[in-house]
This record gives sequence, structure tokens and C-alpha cells, in this order.
Amino acid sequence: MTETDNPLIAGLGGDLIPQPCTVVIFGGAGDLTRRKLLPALYNLALDGVLPAQFAVVAYALDSLDDGAFREFARKGIEKYSRRPLEQEDWAPFAERLYYQQGSFDDDDAIAALKARLHGIEAELGLNGNRMFYFAVPPTFITTCARAISESGLVADPELGTPWTRVVIEKPIGRDLQSARAINDDLQAHLAESQIYRIDHYLGKETVQNILVMRFGNAIFEPLWNAKHIDHVQITVSEAEGVGTRAGYYETAGALRDMVQNHILQLLSLVAMEPPWSMDPDVIRDARLDVLRALRPITPENIDANVVRAQYASGFYQGTDVPGYRRENGVAADSTVETYVALRVFLDNWRWAGVPFYIRTGKALPKRASEIAVHFKSVPHVLFNTDEQHPLEPNVLALRIQPDEGLSLRIASKLPGPRVRIYPVKMDFRYGNTFGDQAPEAYERLLLDVMAGDATLFMRRDAVEASWAWIQPILDAWQSKKARWLPEYPAGTWGPIESERMITDHDRDWRVL
Repeated sequence: MTETDNPLIAGLGGDLIPQPCTVVIFGGAGDLTRRKLLPALYNLALDGVLPAQFAVVAYALDSLDDGAFREFARKGIEKYSRRPLEQEDWAPFAERLYYQQGSFDDDDAIAALKARLHGIEAELGLNGNRMFYFAVPPTFITTCARAISESGLVADPELGTPWTRVVIEKPIGRDLQSARAINDDLQAHLAESQIYRIDHYLGKETVQNILVMRFGNAIFEPLWNAKHIDHVQITVSEAEGVGTRAGYYETAGALRDMVQNHILQLLSLVAMEPPWSMDPDVIRDARLDVLRALRPITPENIDANVVRAQYASGFYQGTDVPGYRRENGVAADSTVETYVALRVFLDNWRWAGVPFYIRTGKALPKRASEIAVHFKSVPHVLFNTDEQHPLEPNVLALRIQPDEGLSLRIASKLPGPRVRIYPVKMDFRYGNTFGDQAPEAYERLLLDVMAGDATLFMRRDAVEASWAWIQPILDAWQSKKARWLPEYPAGTWGPIESERMITDHDRDWRVL
């Protein structure tokens, strides 16, 4: 298989080829590096899509050398890689792993890192292209950006080559004001074209397939509007409670953690207008238009369109689960939401009057992410005349995790002399159709950065547009000063208030 034949190579923005580079990971001895980044790079090497010339340099405070870091990498890959570690593949990959100890705000340590990079790149014949991955807490983002800029590690973007690209983990800020401040600080040291704000949800195969499904098949796009679609449901459910993330979750909550971060991006891909080209900025412009068309949620309509709740004690797979307020690290009087459901509208011609129902939460019955497009019912004639038992409408469901694929529910006649209608499901599963395990999201996204394809990454204006829509909800909650939230038993699908929000409009949450 040649590079251009490999499906991993062709990004959504075009047939871009990953270029030789050095991957510099700030926070390179941390959990994200061990669980996600190193396994992703290893799998890309196995797939033969990494450039022949590459290096990985981890930078962190931990007292490690190259050998200790390679052992750290090996253990992480053995535990978390989607493909098993084989010695004949591991050895050449390990030779490209390096470690440099230092602090993010220590000028001498950054200077030592710069010298080390020059030495490694000269030894391996690399041309100075560098991807900096900030695998650090949000409070260190601007510190790291300032460090690489002031030390001369950032190439001039106008020159083209060598290039510098900086990957930043979301969330960017915790509200509109802090997001703008972070973006201002970043752009004081980097050009916007050099900043890749990563959202791992957008790297999932089914998410990428939304555009292909919509614009690569003639049967869907003519139906993709308010004339034919009744409503859309987006569900991101997590079976676990907050666990060891209680400290972070107390400062975030479900609205910040999932809706602003991930779900609004899914909504944008589902609802966007057809782009006129696959250029990354053309697609990102189309996604931004969706965010700008979101109908504001105001203090006057928030109760009708937003539900928040916390999980109470319950059971999951036979195990007792404590209520959120009883989790270690959670304040006894916390009013941080672990569940949120919203009814959202887009004020544009395509989607006028079509509600988008969003729900996400922790300690729900299963881990699942799905976008379900519910089409309008057929007229009450012919096969749909029984008002007590109406035909179930068609539903196109896009499963994002864990069983990636899509299904279409249609009505079919049961065999026999009588006309009896039964809903059947046409099902497509990635694993069954394509055999090999699909690449992990971080594999796709890391490769896109090396290729300079920013299609699946967030631009500053989109980050701030999503926060601008979320901010009035946060402000309304703050002004209410609630002393408690509605509760739902752990292991159930959420509070009764969420059910009422959708059933009051003659709809039901989809059973996953």
C-alpha cells in the first residue's frame, strides 16, 4: 500500500501528506501522553503513515532519561494501544523517543530543550518542522506558549517551512471571558494558523462520516431540512460517576465539560450547510454559521428548555454507587450538575421550528454516544390510519461510541396474508464491514496536524461563539443560587424533569 492509498492519509481537507517533524510533548510524562498520545503515535507507525523521519521529545518535570521514558512509553502502549506491542515494531519506534527534563517557566530549562531539539534534528536529518503538544492543565497553556515563543522555538508562519504547530487540549477557558483571555494570550505568541485546538470527539470515525454521509449520498441531503425532519436527538451518556475527576468536575459540570466542549460541535456537523469546497476554513466557516444561528436561551425561557440534575445513590451492574455529593472531593452542598438536557433551536431556513434535544450525564445506564435524526411521520392514511397504534417514524441513528456505525429504521410488512407493519433496522457497523479496528481519534487528529489539515480543529471564533451561547445559561444558574438540584438514581436515564421536557411536546427520548 502506498501513502496515497492509505485511508488514514487523506484528511477531510484533501489528500494532504504528513510531513517529517519533531513532536514535542509538554507534560510528556503525564497520563494523556501515556494513555493516548504515545499509543496513537505507535499505531500510526505500525500503519506506515508516520513520516519516515520523525522524533518524539517529551518535556516534563519528572526525573527521567531517554531509557526511563522509553520504558514509560512501552508500558503505556502495552496497556492502552489498540494493537499489541511487538518487539520487531517497537524497537525502531523506541529509538525515536527522547526525554528532556525541565519546567515550563524556567528560561534555562527551555534553552536546554532548544539545544536538545537542534541536536536530535541534526542527527536524524529533520528540517525543523515541530508539533508542540500542550498536554498540560489549562492554567499552563499560556505559560507554555510564552516559553516557546520567547525562546525562539516558534517559526515565522509567513515563511512556510519550517513550520510550528501547537496543539491545545480543550476546554479553552471556563466561560466567555476566560476563553477570550486565553485566546488573546495565545495570539500574542502564535499566529491563529499555528494553533490547533483539539477536540477528540471530532476525530471519531462516525463523526467524520457525517459529512460523507450527508454530502456523498444523493438520498439524504434533499431530506435534511425542516420539511422532512421532526427533531434530532444527541445523547452522550457515561456510565461512570466522577471518580477521581471530582476536583476538576466541581469547577466544570456537564454543561461546560460536554455541551460546550463536544456536543455543540456534533450539532454543527449535523446541521451545517453544504460547504462549497473541502478547504478546512470553508468547512469551519459552515460550522461557525450553525453556532451563530443558535437561538439564545434567556432567563425567561431557561426553565422550559434546560434541565440540570445530579446523580443520587444507586446501582450500576450490581455495584452500589454513592450520590454525587458523597463522592470524595465533592462539596457536601455542591450544586454542580452531573446531567444536563436542553431543547435547542436554530433560527435559519433549513431548521426553522425543528428542535434539537441534547442530553448528557454521568452515572447513566451505559456508555454511549449517538445522534438520532427523527423524520416526520407519514400521513394518517393507507398504512397509518390507526391513531391508537401509529406507525413508528423513520429514524437515522449515527452511533459514535462504543459500536461505531449507523442504522436506519424503516417500516416493513411482516410475512403473511395480512398487512401487518413492523419497524425493522438496516444496520451498518464499521467493524463488521471493514474488519480492522478503526483508528483511534487521536491517531486521526495527530496525523492531520502533521499534514497541516485544520478541518477538525476549533478556530478562535468558533470557541468564543460556543461560549457566547452557553454564557447566558451559566449566568442564569448563577443568579438563581439554587441550594439543591433535581436528582436521578445512579444507573437510570436522568431526572423526571428531563422526561417532561420532551414528552410535553409529544416526543420521547430514544432508548439506547
